[in-house]
Amino acid sequence: MHSERTDEKTPQTVPSQREQKPNQTCRPSNVPVVAVVLAAGFGTRFDPNNPKQLVSVGGKPIVCWSIEAFESNPRITDIIVVVNPTVRATVEQLIDEAGYPKVRMIINGGRERVDSTEAALGALAEAGIPGDAKVLIHDAVRPFVEQRSIDGCIDALDELDAATVAFASTDTVLLTEFRDGRKVVRQVPDRPHTFRAQTPQAFRFDTIQRAYELASADPGFHPTDDTRVVVDYLPDAAVAVVEGSESNLKITTLADIPTAERIADERLGRGAGVPADHPMPAVTPGGGPSAHSAMTREEAKARMHAVFAEAARSMHR
Repeated sequence: MHSERTDEKTPQTVPSQREQKPNQTCRPSNVPVVAVVLAAGFGTRFDPNNPKQLVSVGGKPIVCWSIEAFESNPRITDIIVVVNPTVRATVEQLIDEAGYPKVRMIINGGRERVDSTEAALGALAEAGIPGDAKVLIHDAVRPFVEQRSIDGCIDALDELDAATVAFASTDTVLLTEFRDGRKVVRQVPDRPHTFRAQTPQAFRFDTIQRAYELASADPGFHPTDDTRVVVDYLPDAAVAVVEGSESNLKITTLADIPTAERIADERLGRGAGVPADHPMPAVTPGGGPSAHSAMTREEAKARMHAVFAEAARSMHR
């Protein structure tokens, strides 16, 4: 069922646009909950010859840890994996061997993170996802996200249109600027108001789609995460903060591997690498191709559309 997008969107050269959108309340909760796992980066700071999402930690590739975090959550209905085309075959093989039943599509990402998110949003739109669907976007190189953070994102979208996992900063944060060729401190925010952004970052589909539509028309559009897109282009859409954790580590360089191995050992010690608050469904690595592996792009879209349509019907029962 491996789906692929080969087209790339080119930002239009027009002035920056801003749009305010009032917060909505009482939005439907019985909708598809889709996890988008972004595994398209190549991580040149890590090892240009060894993509970090494929590195084994605790005896398991990093990308598999991240997929399984959402596979094991009973509230997640669908998973899309966005990959770097150069490692696509390897990721497909890992997913096929594990047989993750919630993985609906594997698609090619883009040069930058925002390009990969746009590819995922385009695939969801083509599949007929409802505007009220909940979409959780997660960096594959954060393999140890807690289940309570995933649940917190899903719950937060019942009240607001966007949410992000974040961890309270224990250090004083300095906001800087360049002045006369030197970087100087511009502001020192109060520590209780400073957080370190993590993932997943969660949105109602129509919210994140609209934010990206506006952003794509801005020639200065270069955000490093999806929350920034909503904050900048839909400034009236409040973004909830969901409690993260120190263990929700982003593996960036080789120096992060010892810490990742320690966390993996802790997870494996309490049940096959899965957080204790959610049991892992039966997944048999090496057990042969899963049902989705032989699907064409159109079959994958049809299957996903059927899932979304059924969820939409359930909303009105």
